[in-house]
Formats: sequence, structure tokens, C-alpha cells
Amino acid sequence: MNCNKLLIGGIAIQSVAIPLYSQVENPNIIIIMTDQQRADICGREGFPMPVTPYVDSLAKENTWFNRAYTVMPASSPARCSMFTGRFPNATHVRTNHNVGDVFYDTDLITVLKENHYQTALIGKNHAYLKSSDLDFWSEYSHWGKSKPQTEVEKKVAKFLGKAVGQYLEPSPIPAEEQQPSQIIDQAIDWVTQHKEQPFFTWISFPEPHNPYQICEPYYSMFAPDKLPKQSTSRKDLLKKGEKYQILAALEDASCPDLSKDLQRLRGNYMGMIRLIDDQIKRFMDHLAEQGLLDKTIVVILSDHGDYCGEYGLIRKGAGLCESLIRIPMVWAGYGIKKHSTPMEAFVSLADIFPTLCSAIGAPIPKGVQGRSLWPMLTGEHYPKDEFSSIVVQLGFGGEDVPLDESLSFEQEGAIDTSKIAGFDELNTWTQSGTSRAVRMGNYKLIMDSYGNGELYDLKKDPYELNNVYGKKEYIEWQNKLMERLLSWELRLQDPLPLPRRRYHFKQNPYNYHFAQ
Repeated sequence: MNCNKLLIGGIAIQSVAIPLYSQVENPNIIIIMTDQQRADICGREGFPMPVTPYVDSLAKENTWFNRAYTVMPASSPARCSMFTGRFPNATHVRTNHNVGDVFYDTDLITVLKENHYQTALIGKNHAYLKSSDLDFWSEYSHWGKSKPQTEVEKKVAKFLGKAVGQYLEPSPIPAEEQQPSQIIDQAIDWVTQHKEQPFFTWISFPEPHNPYQICEPYYSMFAPDKLPKQSTSRKDLLKKGEKYQILAALEDASCPDLSKDLQRLRGNYMGMIRLIDDQIKRFMDHLAEQGLLDKTIVVILSDHGDYCGEYGLIRKGAGLCESLIRIPMVWAGYGIKKHSTPMEAFVSLADIFPTLCSAIGAPIPKGVQGRSLWPMLTGEHYPKDEFSSIVVQLGFGGEDVPLDESLSFEQEGAIDTSKIAGFDELNTWTQSGTSRAVRMGNYKLIMDSYGNGELYDLKKDPYELNNVYGKKEYIEWQNKLMERLLSWELRLQDPLPLPRRRYHFKQNPYNYHFAQ
């Protein structure tokens, strides 16, 4: 266990950290992460197709959140925040190209190792972690295993490298050779071999991120004619602003048949999620067979979402719409109280690290900005106002870059014209500037650095097409959200480095700000 320093009569003494949940031995910890999975394509939120039947059932037997949010809708910023508990403005990782700039004091892996955990990554990294940081490292990417050795690994990597962004026919890679299946094979082996000592395993699927490809039977399970009709289309882009319109132009330049292929791509995306769901079930069944389920905390979540056809777009890139920033989040296993309905709290990817600190009785390190969810997960009291809102960040700073004819998609590097769907949606246009979204109640406020505002009543307008910012009947809620956004911005000013002399840094044990 980590130790706390207490000041009594001006004398620093050591005290053993008391676990915040009664336990004999630290629980195992497993984070199961998908890449680019939006939250609402699941049965537990009313989606009419069996995309996530297993995780739906697991959620209702444990704890799940339908107000869970990423910190930024891009992989590296989100993943760096999960391991440090710090938002992108504090980690300095505001794009996928700044991982090496990450700034923090103590991260999740350090705390786990101090508490004698064995650690493993099986899957996609895209954070700042290195193979030397963990005890076991088996890395996969969107283009196959990082160092393919077996014939299957080489075959999969070769196919994914050619697929690039999409593959419209049934994938020639069978289900048992798809990456989610290979990753679970390795995870089962590793957990079985290391079950005698507390372990941490990051099972990180590169899917359902592009390339959108899936094999039978999943391909036919989500055929275009079976999919529910969408509520938005390209005609709505005029309401969404210039960044969305630039992204649409880029996608059309790279995917000339996108409008025709869109339903098939949506089906592939859902099929990839269903394959993952089946593999998660296989892994969880193994934990149960090994007698590990009650000894293990399992977190199932994603780093960010995907348009999946919303506004006629694919992937991610422009804006802070709900399809990109809201993520699935399920907690199961050791100490987790059953909640058959979703928790009302607004929670964040940055809350994972401090929650796991509480679960193993370790103090939350200084500089961590997320909050511990452990009291609410275990049925204990927690201040409701602490979780009545959440903020999401976007942008690498500077001025917004409009559609400038002097900078082409090719010059920027956002498109490879030799490949269908060879475009980079995270580019100079979509990621420029600075904006913030805050969620509270049924409302959402988005502000940029120019003072431009968007306000949506998500109960009446879930697809964010009717901007009511500045309208008289919404001024009261607009002011509430503006006040809360300012509060978050001040709260998330990085305290690191702490003063080197004299001052005492006050911190709630659960990192609450609005503690009762």
C-alpha cells in the first residue's frame, strides 16, 4: 500500500493508507477498451438491433453510465488522460501528434506497480506507454499486429494494410482470426498464467475504428436493408458549421461513392462491435470459470465515438457532437453494486485512474483532475452536485483555420489520392482553434475562443440541429451552463508543479470539488 504523510504538531509522520473498500487482497483490474465506439448503438439505450447483447446484460447486472464522456474525441489525448487522470490541457496531449509531450507526475501504471501488480497490454496502445513500462506487451494496431510472427498474424496485417479505410465485401479474415479474437486468445492465456498475484490487464481492441471490415456471419447480420433509418443527412451540414462542411468535402474527395456506400459502412461498423461483444463474453466466461470474476474489477469503455453516418459523415473529426464525445462505460465484478438502470452521474474517462486508486486503497496523486467513482460504484454516499456536469475539450490552439484555397487537402497531408478512403479526418481544419462543451441536465453548451456559442436541448433535439443559444426562453439554462463551464475551466487549471515551499495543497480524498 502507498503511505500518506500527516502533519501532527508540525511533525510529518507516516500512516498506512486504509482501503476505501474493505478487502483482504487487492482486486485484479481489467480495462477493456474499444476504439471509436459510440455509446448509443446498444440495446440498453434502445437501439433495435442486437449489437451488444452480452455487454447489455452485464451492464444491467452491475453498474453502467449513459452520461459517460471522453475528454477529447481523439485517441491519444483520450488514452493519455485515462492513464494520468488529467485533461488534455494538462497532459499537453491535444492531438495524436503530441504523445511525446505528455506531462504528469504519477500515473496509473506507477501506482499499480507500487502496489505489486503484474501489468500487461494486449491490443492497441496509442498512449505514451512503452513496452518497458509493463511486464507484458503484445501490441496491435489498425493495420495488424505490430510485429507479426505467425502466419495468421502476417495474413491479417497484409489484408488490413490493403483495406486502408474500408472493405465493402465480406472480409476474407474469418472470425477466429480477426484481431478481437486473437487479442482475447492472448488475454485468456496471460490471465490464466498470472492469476496467483494481483494483475492489471489493458485489453485494447483497435476496432470498430476504420478500416471498416467484417466477416460473416456479422456482415449479413447487419445488412444495409436491416438497419434503422437515420435521422440526419448531408442536408443538415449547413446547420453544423464550416468545420463539418470541410470534413464532408474531404470525405467526398477520398470516397467518391460515400453516399451510396454509407449504409454498408454502418453495417460493417455494427458488425465489428458485435464481434467484440462476443469476444468479451468469451473472456468474461473464462474469468468466471477460473473463479476470478468476484476478485476482479472489469471496466468496459471506449476512447471516443464515431459519426457512423450521422450528418452523412463517417469516423470523427469536426465538432463536439454527442456521437463523438459520449462513450459506453460499464463497471462489473469486485465490489460493484448492481444498478439495473443507468447512473444519473456525468462521468469522464479522466475518472478511471482516481477510481482505481480508491478501489485499492491508494491515495489519488497530486495533479490528477478526475474524480473517484468508487463510492457510487459500491453504493456509498457521494455528493450529487460533483457529478451534475462534465466538460469535454477540443482543439490544439491558435486561430481557427477556415477552408483556405491556398492550402489543399493534398498539401496539408489530409488525403492520399492513391487510396480509396485514404483520408485523415484529424487535420489542420477540424482540429484548429479551441472549443469546450459542457453537459448538464438535458442541455449542452459549446463555446469557442471567439465567443461563438451553441446551446442544445438534447431531450427535444438529440441530434443537435436546433441551436437555441441566445434565445430568450433558454437564457436561464444558458447562464447556468456558462457558469459551470467557467467553473470547470478554473478547476482544470493545472496545479503542477506544486509550490516547493511552505504551502499545503488541499485535496479531497476522492478528488471531489463540490464535496458536501
